[in-house]
Amino acid sequence: MGCQLLKNALRRSRHAFDVAACAVTRADVLNGVNLRSIDIALIGEDLEDGRSMGFQALRELHVSHPETKVIILCNFPQNDLVVDAFRAGAKGIFCRAEPFESLCKCIKAVHTGQVWANSTQLRLILGALIDSSPLKVADSNGLSLLARRETEVVGFIAEGLTNREIAIKLGLSEHTISNYLFRIFNKLGISSRVELVLYVMRQREGGEESPRPG
Repeated sequence: MGCQLLKNALRRSRHAFDVAACAVTRADVLNGVNLRSIDIALIGEDLEDGRSMGFQALRELHVSHPETKVIILCNFPQNDLVVDAFRAGAKGIFCRAEPFESLCKCIKAVHTGQVWANSTQLRLILGALIDSSPLKVADSNGLSLLARRETEVVGFIAEGLTNREIAIKLGLSEHTISNYLFRIFNKLGISSRVELVLYVMRQREGGEESPRPG
């Protein structure tokens, strides 16, 4: 119902958006983009088939349809969510509590090639970049210090998966994944997910062996 209401509101707005499809699951989102050329995909962080499934759809669209610009509709703009959304390829993030007219402005801005985020979110993203450099690796051996399971977790983090998604893939609890991350941070001498991803990217660019999920 919420999806249909938003669809109708966008069509009736003074901007007269052409709404190509309305989907509530990850599979339906991907099918909708496959069937038509979509300029903007407005995707909720949670879909009917699970929490954070909107992020999974975002990551898949970023690979399969890079020309489609994605805006993530979030319930609450939590710090990790904002950073993860843009790292996964989002061009905008919009909180459901904001006015509908602001959503229309967001869509139009992203369509013209702009990135949509409020001043607080931009400061957060810039802060994450500042905090992630320079990297302070505790040992020159780097990722070779990690145990097999820790290496798997790093690989999934580098692909943009959340703790919950990693827990499901590995058949573990989110608490266990958090514990793995704590140990990984200590071993590598880093303090954030963004810093960890940048470290893995630099290793790959340098031609060194880096973790990939099995």
